[in-house]
Amino acid sequence: MAQFLNQLNDAQRKAVEHTRGPVMVIAGAGSGKTRVLTYRVAYLLSKGVDAFNILSLTFTNKAAREMKKRIGKIVGESEAKNLWMGTFHSIFARILRLEAERLGYPTNFTIYDTDDSKKVISKIIKEKNLDKDIYKAKTVAARISSLKNNLITPKAYFQNGELQAQDSATKLPMFGEIYQAYTERCFRAGAMDFDDLLLKTNELLYKFPEVLAKYQERFQYILVDEYQDTNHSQYLIVKALAAKYENICIVGDDAQSIYAFRGANIRNILNFQKDYPDTRLFKLEQNYRSTKTIVQAANSIIAKNKDQIKKNVWTDNERGEKIVVHKSISDSDEGNYVATNVWQTAINEGATHDDFCILYRTNAQSRSFEDAMRKKNISYKIYGGLSFYQRKEIKDVLAYLRLVLNPNDEEAFRRVVNYPARGIGGTTLAKLTLAAEQQKWSLWQTCEKLHTIPSGIGNAAVKKLVDFTTLINSFAVLAKEYDAFDMVAHVAKSVGLIKVLGEDKTPEGVTRYENVQELLNGIKDFSEQQKELDGGDPSLAGFMADVALLTDRDNEVDDGQPKVSMMTIHLAKGLEYPYVYIVGMEENLFP
Repeated sequence: MAQFLNQLNDAQRKAVEHTRGPVMVIAGAGSGKTRVLTYRVAYLLSKGVDAFNILSLTFTNKAAREMKKRIGKIVGESEAKNLWMGTFHSIFARILRLEAERLGYPTNFTIYDTDDSKKVISKIIKEKNLDKDIYKAKTVAARISSLKNNLITPKAYFQNGELQAQDSATKLPMFGEIYQAYTERCFRAGAMDFDDLLLKTNELLYKFPEVLAKYQERFQYILVDEYQDTNHSQYLIVKALAAKYENICIVGDDAQSIYAFRGANIRNILNFQKDYPDTRLFKLEQNYRSTKTIVQAANSIIAKNKDQIKKNVWTDNERGEKIVVHKSISDSDEGNYVATNVWQTAINEGATHDDFCILYRTNAQSRSFEDAMRKKNISYKIYGGLSFYQRKEIKDVLAYLRLVLNPNDEEAFRRVVNYPARGIGGTTLAKLTLAAEQQKWSLWQTCEKLHTIPSGIGNAAVKKLVDFTTLINSFAVLAKEYDAFDMVAHVAKSVGLIKVLGEDKTPEGVTRYENVQELLNGIKDFSEQQKELDGGDPSLAGFMADVALLTDRDNEVDDGQPKVSMMTIHLAKGLEYPYVYIVGMEENLFP
């Protein structure tokens, strides 16, 4: 371990070696934050702390995997593999899988993504005959997310006149009813959305003291990365888990807080020393990434912040080139300027396209730069667009798998009950939905009991629905024996998905078929990797738990060709490029 500690500067080493009690590491950009986190975990392990007792919360699952790999090289893979390291959502989904039944959920609960949530909300808005132009699903979903991140349940909402008045003032007086219905429908479907993973973890820890005590005893050492980006719900979970031993190390930078629009609360990091009066504060102020020019420019801007933890970021790097400011008369002019500059720089300085990055505030701004890049035949990649797992054909396959694990998953049921076509039309589904609402059952439960209730569904349609449930049940039996790859290959073939996609010879159809094959290849790799791990889970449930928590940055697919990167400022956090263009620097567009 000593040889690794010698690679650290004085401030980094002190932050690594101080392991007892609350620690706050204020880490400026490019100051070696990831190395400090990695070495701190490795140092704990080298001092005899059991990996079982360490919890490390990171910004992305990709970052967690890379950190675990680095730690394995320092202390050995056998030690590193037992660490609980990942995002808030992945770690607490894991806990909820173990404890979900206490809250009335199945252990194989479905995790709804944003698209699933919006579909449920849209159906509720339609059923209540509300104006969808006023009650926009996206707006309602964002409002629900905000409330959940502040631990406000529908019950708490209806007890809060101020919140109801706010929604009435914004012409959403029925919001509470939508929120209530959405919550009930998700519960009935055995589903949680991303915000529920935090909300329900809080509920679990506060309703069941014995569960809290178990995880407090387990996680005796807690590390949290990007603490400035935590919301109220995350803050409370960490505070509860750390309450017994208070061996909590948070790493962050109040000057890099950029997720307020997602509910991140800057007060969490600013008030950390009030929460833990015995906190040891370490500041990582040396920037290893940027030139003096860039560091000085950043310092001069952030100096205007009224509330901040003072630090003096500096660098030993060269002064570097001056920051260039270019004024454009229009967005197309701006796009042409950037594309021309990329083209000229690549020729004059021997740079490749993946040396360049274009940053903007919103995804909608990418159009003019895409147009300009295409005109100059410059390859580019948009980050944060439609990810692999959001494509229709992939979501179709995953919906079947979700239904196998959780037959009460209403969104999955609706998606695949008649795809590929099996003669179950909209009228039948509408009657089934009505019967389910009347009985307060899920669609699946209603299918299983159709012979016992009046539904208005004809005998032929009833048989088709029963045949469908029988098919899915047969998959559920096999899922207990097959690994994820064998299971998915069997399902995709048995339901006719492979056949339908293979028959579509249009360019789009060929792409969809290839995407499903790529999914199967990925699942095969997953199963093989899990079989090699001690305690690995190559099952369908293991794969679905893994894939449900992928983020945009985790989903990156690389064909090996150099491309100009284009993304929002938020997605760029922590990345490095030799040439960076920050565009749309206009009042009211770039805050």
